[in-house]
Amino acid sequence: MTSYTHDITKELNHVLDTLSQRQEAFEPDLVLTETGTVTSLGQGIAHVSGLPGVRLEELVQLPDNRLGIAFNLEPHEIGLVLLDEADTLDAGDEVQRTGRVLDTPVGHGLLGRVVDPVGRPLDGQGQVLFEKRLPIEREAPPIMKRAPVNVPLQTGIKSIDAMIPIGRGQRELILGDRQTGKTAIAVDTILNQKGTGVLCVYCCIGQRNTAVAKLIDSLHKFGAMEYTTVVMASGESSPGLQYIAPYAATTIAEHLMEQGNDVLVVYDDLTRHARAYRELSLLLRRPPGREAFPGDIFYIHSRLLERSTHLRPEYGGGSLTALPIIETQAQNLSAYIPTNLISITDGQIYLSPDLFQKGILPAVDIGRSVSRVGGKAQLPAYRSVTGALKLIYSQFEELEAFSRFGTHFEEEAQQTLERGRRIREILKQPQEQPIPVAEQIAVLLAVNSGLLDSLPLHTISKAEKVIQKTMKENYASIAEALHRGEQFSQEDRQIFLDDAKNSLATEFSDDRVI
Repeated sequence: MTSYTHDITKELNHVLDTLSQRQEAFEPDLVLTETGTVTSLGQGIAHVSGLPGVRLEELVQLPDNRLGIAFNLEPHEIGLVLLDEADTLDAGDEVQRTGRVLDTPVGHGLLGRVVDPVGRPLDGQGQVLFEKRLPIEREAPPIMKRAPVNVPLQTGIKSIDAMIPIGRGQRELILGDRQTGKTAIAVDTILNQKGTGVLCVYCCIGQRNTAVAKLIDSLHKFGAMEYTTVVMASGESSPGLQYIAPYAATTIAEHLMEQGNDVLVVYDDLTRHARAYRELSLLLRRPPGREAFPGDIFYIHSRLLERSTHLRPEYGGGSLTALPIIETQAQNLSAYIPTNLISITDGQIYLSPDLFQKGILPAVDIGRSVSRVGGKAQLPAYRSVTGALKLIYSQFEELEAFSRFGTHFEEEAQQTLERGRRIREILKQPQEQPIPVAEQIAVLLAVNSGLLDSLPLHTISKAEKVIQKTMKENYASIAEALHRGEQFSQEDRQIFLDDAKNSLATEFSDDRVI
């Protein structure tokens, strides 16, 4: 009897072990997924019922491989923001959860590519190579991980580098009316990063396809696409893609920063981003007035720009510099969205339509522009050579305003006027021609020292080229030292000024002005 019981027990254990092994190896053909149904459609949005477990900003799969993100979570239905056109969708279509919060591909493989905010290629060069995918919404680095902003990001534009310096890790707003050259400043800054090791991300929001194609062509022409990623949500894209574009671009840039790189990201422009968000909010019946819209707009832009920073060395030491662009109407800087962004950023570059119409390009209004980081992120040579330049230029603009009324000035005031006119001529700069640090300093030193006071205004541009050539050909070692951050000694300055004066005298010998 005992032997029989033992055999039965042994047999049962064998059966249980076999069942256990088969259970572990069992792979069901059916995968349980949470599905819902489209109840109604709008322009760029959809309402869906039947997804009780969906998370905020989770990707949702729609028919024909279309994507949407869960934006409104309500008890009986959710509001989806569509990332693709809804021309083939109908009420009653089935949707599925993906379990993924909205993300984008990141990595060095995106450099040189044009992609949409979800990472789909738009340049016809095949699939994008990437390291991993990261959520487009990420927490900003905490204060303890941040280091002071003290390394300059050179734009190659004299008026900005001399008087409104930008540091790596800073957020500098570019604002002005339509067609005043805002994008041109951002593109010139990208072009000037060639050979500096700074990687760039250009985010296009709501722009015309032709304008973006022209910009990409310029980046290719000057070899800037090698270190640049273009994230594109054009005016023809859905409001949902336009809304997520700057966050996706920031995630791409942030990943590069966390690997120890210095990165520049341009948002062109956040006016259209705010409009896209407002459109989605109204369609999804979010409160449109004072209850939500102002606070929401401040929040969507602050959580975007707070991700720009300079990390401490133990966290990689990289930096993320942001150049958000905003459009004003009729020079109204006190409108809601411009003042929002001015309060979020570390300074602003204001472009004046009046200066633009006068042909003073770039049309930077020095008086209304400011960098709150200031000289701390400026090369020492700039501070010593151009320290009083902004004050001198402001005094000149006030005197010039008085001179229009036929006011007679004393000799000293007249000299300030003449010097100011030459400074203004020197600060003019053609588009897509960024100028190296040493050549900028040389030209600004010359005009600040009065070397150009006796030259007619129409010859200033020619004189500038002579001074740049003198610095480039005769003082290569000094130029290299200035770029490294060394001071421009008094002795070296005087030697250079004497040499530049001789070069100008030779060039303008027929004019007999020197």
